[in-house]
Amino acid sequence: MKKKILSMMLALTMVVSVTACGLKSPDTSSTGSGTPAADSGAAATPAPAESKPADTAAPADTATPAAEPEVTLVYAEVNPLDTIVGQTATAFADKVTELSGGKIKIDIQASGVLGSENDVLDTMLGGGGTIQMSRISAFALTSYGGEKSMLLSLPYTFVNREHFWAFATSDLASEFLLEPHENGSGVRGLFYGEEGFRHFFTTKEISGMEDLAGMKLRVSNDPVMNGLVESLGANPTVVSFNELYSALQTGVVDGAEQPIANYKSNAFPEVAPNLILDGHTLGAIQVIITDQAWDSLTEEQQNILVEAGEYASQFNRQISEEAENEVLEQLKADGVNVVEVNDVTPWQEAVKGVIEENTKGQEELYQKILDLAK
Repeated sequence: MKKKILSMMLALTMVVSVTACGLKSPDTSSTGSGTPAADSGAAATPAPAESKPADTAAPADTATPAAEPEVTLVYAEVNPLDTIVGQTATAFADKVTELSGGKIKIDIQASGVLGSENDVLDTMLGGGGTIQMSRISAFALTSYGGEKSMLLSLPYTFVNREHFWAFATSDLASEFLLEPHENGSGVRGLFYGEEGFRHFFTTKEISGMEDLAGMKLRVSNDPVMNGLVESLGANPTVVSFNELYSALQTGVVDGAEQPIANYKSNAFPEVAPNLILDGHTLGAIQVIITDQAWDSLTEEQQNILVEAGEYASQFNRQISEEAENEVLEQLKADGVNVVEVNDVTPWQEAVKGVIEENTKGQEELYQKILDLAK
């Protein structure tokens, strides 16, 4: 009898032990879920396990666009928004907004509120991060190692607008635009445009090139422009663009040079009402962006800027000549002494030395530009 009772107790102990072992799931210790039945069910049934990644992927895909941060790029422009370059900036900004669905904003700071072109370049190249983009004259980079860009500002390089646009749409253009990035300046060009041919204007009445001799003509701190002014017998005088109006008004300088539209928009006819149409340089422009800003953008955002740049470049091409002609007629109607130059040969002869001096080592590249003339 005792043996029988002992056997029953031993059997009962084994059952309890096996049952207790069956309640302990390895999954519970790894997940901390406390619901082993659900874990084991997911592991045992292939179909639900395959559908789980699909369920989690859908919210991630829809969340990605919403999570992409909005970007604001400060864009410096020294001229007012009603100029050719100002309108080009607006066209670019609007296109960026359209293509990005409002995710990228171009904050245009016009009329020189952020300083002259050199001031802006100093800020951008200094890595301060307060200005990400700017429209600059091509020759503005010559003081910052832009040897190729210098060729675009040499006097009488482009015979007409068609010649310039043949360059701006050629394979050479991208080579020139990327030069500052490749030489480590910290900026890169996005696209080209132009603001018309540049002409001299003066406080004193003039009738020809010989009247410029001895005059103090405002220049930026640029070797090509300095050489050009000296070759005409005048005295180059460095004055900030923001101070040019008062410099003309007070006699610090006797004249300067600008494209026609900028001449009018900055009210220079009020203090220097004599304009001689020598067309010494086509006002080639480029829009640049800092490498720091560019590298912070996604590939999609970079592509948006490139596409908007192509659009703005074509917009610039369409409006430039028409706008320039309209402004010229307004100036004549307002009584500005507009002097036509029927023969530019004497001007070209006078500046030959400037061209030779500034093409040394780049003669072949410069010839490629000249060969694009139609």
